[in-house]
Amino acid sequence: MKLFFILTVLLLQIKAEAQTSASSVADSLYTIGNYSKAINEYSKVGGLSSALQIARSYNAIGNYEKAIKQYQYVVDEDGTNQLAQLESGKLLLKMNRFEEAKSVFTNLTEINTDNPEFQFYLGEANRNLNLLEESLGQYKKAISLDSTHLRSLFQLAKYYTIKRERDNALKYILMGLNFYENDVSLINLHALVLFNDSQFEKAIPLFERVLELGEDKDYVYEKLGISYNKNWEFKKAKEAYTILLKRDDTNSQTYFDLASVYQKESKLDSAKIFINKAMAVQKSIFVNGYSHIYRP
Repeated sequence: MKLFFILTVLLLQIKAEAQTSASSVADSLYTIGNYSKAINEYSKVGGLSSALQIARSYNAIGNYEKAIKQYQYVVDEDGTNQLAQLESGKLLLKMNRFEEAKSVFTNLTEINTDNPEFQFYLGEANRNLNLLEESLGQYKKAISLDSTHLRSLFQLAKYYTIKRERDNALKYILMGLNFYENDVSLINLHALVLFNDSQFEKAIPLFERVLELGEDKDYVYEKLGISYNKNWEFKKAKEAYTILLKRDDTNSQTYFDLASVYQKESKLDSAKIFINKAMAVQKSIFVNGYSHIYRP
């Protein structure tokens, strides 16, 4: 009997060591991105930890349906596994399965009321379901739990900027910038709020900062051109519009805006040149469109 006990213990030890070795091999494969082989190795190990890693591996290689099934298996076996639910909910959002994602994050916010991430992702699900009031409420809950939650601050700031609710927009923008002073998205929103409020002089350095931080987009030059013009900085306005025309010389509005700068400088001949260019571009677009519509 004693010998049988010893043999049983030895066999269990050997099995545990083999599983540990197999798990180490699987983890190594996962770490270096060899996900398909990692899946095979995790399958040999078994257990919920391996099942979660298999879900992550399927997610990494883009086999989202299998990843979701694997996450669901883990959750079905262990309903307290918040990490598996979080990762599956985020993947469901990525797959545009918003109702299912909402269900996952609703459950998470109920079992863990202190996690701002769960509130944020529930807000994302509601936003994509066009449940705007609900989503705003979730973002605000996230901020009440963590006043530095940048993504929630951005979503609120963006919403109120679009709605032209200046005070509310600035409230969340400045909260974010207080912690993340170089966040280009918030700086951009700050500039847009001031621009929309016709505070062009204050908007200019913010748009310039957006460019410095690498957001080299056409709309920034467009807003800067208008702001420079309004602020009587004609040289800079022309430079901004020149950049836009180098990128796209078929935009009639850019020619009209440039003409406006020359008009304010009382350089009417130059203004006329750019007005004519704008009209020529519009005529060309009209003729091209007309020919497509009436082509036999």
